[in-house]
Amino acid sequence: MDKARRRELIRDHKERRARAGFYVVRCAGRAWVGASPNLDAQQNSLWFSLRNGGHRNRDMQSAWRAQGPEGFAFEILEVLEDEEMTPLGRADALKSGLARWRESLCADAVFG
Repeated sequence: MDKARRRELIRDHKERRARAGFYVVRCAGRAWVGASPNLDAQQNSLWFSLRNGGHRNRDMQSAWRAQGPEGFAFEILEVLEDEEMTPLGRADALKSGLARWRESLCADAVFG
């Protein structure tokens, strides 16, 4: 790869905007809903903390120990599309949407 192409790829990576939204983690009939300012990195972050035994949700951690990664599924529920949203507006939208999704799916919180 030449230097110009490399610089272009680095620039594109730095300029990309993280997708914010809501996700659900399912395992053995249970569901946990979460909100994230960066959906693209969220599954990796969750799996890392579960794999290392350090996740804050004890129920989810015990399910991980019992079922392993094969028993878990990560699904994106909704992506917030408003690119004009301020950081505070985005945080408010994530907070209110999380309550809506938890109620809709009768799910627990990922971090609860």
